[in-house]
Amino acid sequence: MDNAIFKKVQETLAGALGVEASEVVPEASLKRDLGAESIDFIDIIFRLEKSFDLKIPANDLFPSHIFTDERFVREGMVTPEGIHELRTKLPYLELGDFERDPQVSKLADYFTVKMILRYLEEKLGKSSGCSDTCQS
Repeated sequence: MDNAIFKKVQETLAGALGVEASEVVPEASLKRDLGAESIDFIDIIFRLEKSFDLKIPANDLFPSHIFTDERFVREGMVTPEGIHELRTKLPYLELGDFERDPQVSKLADYFTVKMILRYLEEKLGKSSGCSDTCQS
């Protein structure tokens, strides 16, 4: 496991969200467990770009385009096409049981520290140890 990636993510998220670094564990949901709000996702991306000296393209990490596209969301629910889009564009996002109740308002609950680690692992070509499993 590349502890350096995890430690940088831990410090970055703690700073962005005003939480203790010890609360930033792989399985933590950014929204549910760490209190992130929609505006925080912009700050998180900015801080990750600075910390890791890389550019994170729009919708690469947090898919805001899903919420405004009628093909992907209808009546507050993510459509099967939307689920497919999420799986295709965000392979590091683990949807778990989201497909059984795909309320758009619950999607951010699935944005986890592990998701960020897996994204960065792919972008940086390094192993954070989160490819298959992450231990908290």
